[in-house]
Amino acid sequence: MKIAVVGCGAVGSFYGGKLTYAGHEAHFLLRSDYEIVRRKGVLVRSPQGDFHIRPRCANAPEQIGVSELVLVALKTTANSAFEKLLPALVGPETAVLTLQNGLGNEAQLARLFPPEQILGGLCFVCLNRLEPGLIHHIEHGLVVLGEFQRFPEPRTHDLASMFRQAGIACKVTENLTRAHWEKLMWNIPFNGLGVASAAGDYILATLDSKPSTHDSLGPCLTTDKLLADPKWERLVREVMLEVIAVARALGLEIPEMLAEKQIERTRAMGAYKASTLIDFERGRPLELESLFLEPLRQAQTAGVPVPRLEALCRVLKMLEARRTRHA
Repeated sequence: MKIAVVGCGAVGSFYGGKLTYAGHEAHFLLRSDYEIVRRKGVLVRSPQGDFHIRPRCANAPEQIGVSELVLVALKTTANSAFEKLLPALVGPETAVLTLQNGLGNEAQLARLFPPEQILGGLCFVCLNRLEPGLIHHIEHGLVVLGEFQRFPEPRTHDLASMFRQAGIACKVTENLTRAHWEKLMWNIPFNGLGVASAAGDYILATLDSKPSTHDSLGPCLTTDKLLADPKWERLVREVMLEVIAVARALGLEIPEMLAEKQIERTRAMGAYKASTLIDFERGRPLELESLFLEPLRQAQTAGVPVPRLEALCRVLKMLEARRTRHA
């Protein structure tokens, strides 16, 4: 299969790399990493076994052309580039699969292409990009595939089979929206509180009220440290339960016991840095819109009180404003 990978950070390089290693014709659309990946390829270090691939490299979508599958693994802060990057890759039979975090990505793609060509994939994986062309796969790797606003088509099951044949754990969901909210249960607390913890006790003391400008920041907390401190662990659980309450108000049946299961799975991950935390430490824009603000808007529309999520969004917006001010 001819596959175009758009967004070749940790997620795009890992899954695109697995498909390349399995023999598919994968083209990586690259920017700053172009020269290094073109010369050296991509090395993935993984407890499942290291592997090295040399994908076809391009620095313009026109060099790739129409593909059978487009994997969109951009940070959601770059979604404004969809119109520039994707049309040259998409023909009438192309499947466009977004592997991005949060809500609203499929809808943005459906404004450019027929909705029946759009799929969403949720990646349950611990990954870091250590440097250009070097990916550290820490644990997990499951991809959950679903169709945008409809039940899965035979094509979806075919793609899931292709992923499995490439060594990627993959299953198909009949309800992509519910799967998104199940993943938000993890992403919102561990990405959000991991970043907010940079303000330490200040955040713990003011999470229920509007914070003022706070310029003295400490280190962010990895997942193990969030769960090792009773105060932070309580906040993790409370945010998770708020997310579940919103999902239920939207007609999505998510059991509360799933929160405890996710917390226990996270304990086994050790000192993991969530993606938003890494972006914050490196001075990059935060994925506020898709991961935090859109879920908050949906909670408010549904009339569900989410005081912890509201406060967390205020804190993250304050920290993002600080990053912009100091950039």
